Amino acid sequence: GFHPESEESSSLLQTAVSVLQRSYLDSTSQDGFQYSQATLVENDVFLSELKAFAQAKEAAGYSQEELEETFAFLLFDNEDEAKEVCQTGLRVNSSSISTLGDPAKGVYISKYADCLHPRPWHHGKSGYIVICKLIKGKVKVVSENHTSSYTCPSPGYDCHVAVSRNNLPSKTSHGQAFAQSQYYVYEVSDGSTAERPRQICPYIVI
Repeated sequence: GFHPESEESSSLLQTAVSVLQRSYLDSTSQDGFQYSQATLVENDVFLSELKAFAQAKEAAGYSQEELEETFAFLLFDNEDEAKEVCQTGLRVNSSSISTLGDPAKGVYISKYADCLHPRPWHHGKSGYIVICKLIKGKVKVVSENHTSSYTCPSPGYDCHVAVSRNNLPSKTSHGQAFAQSQYYVYEVSDGSTAERPRQICPYIVI
């Protein structure tokens, strides 16, 4: 049967779309994407862990800016993969990128909602975006490491980002832009790495 969309789900879609549109790298993306169907991820464990992370870091003297919630994005080809991340969280060893840190010790997540994959999106392609809440914490800028001896998580920090090249030639390949706009997020305590960093919390699937 046909069920008209509830107001709740359409306002969730609006929320999701406005988050995505505020997070585009390229202004021409405004017209290039169509979104349908937003699902709120309600995982109390992740929400309470995000909160616990924030409280622990606040107690450790982090600034309000470091504790601010921001958004970051993951792209999946199919719904099952997207759902799985919402249930089990974003875990280490899930990334094929390694330029900002060892993928076995942290996770990668995209800063921009239109730069979610090393290859450009082609016309007619569809997928599922998981919008996550992210607390970046202390961010360290690292230079990209293309060797096989991976950069390790930096003690005292929570996140690596690539050195921003503001003088990027406009011909930057999509793949480079993608790699440079990743957050590498990790949580290390007593020398061991969390399998799932608490500072990333899946929020909406669209």
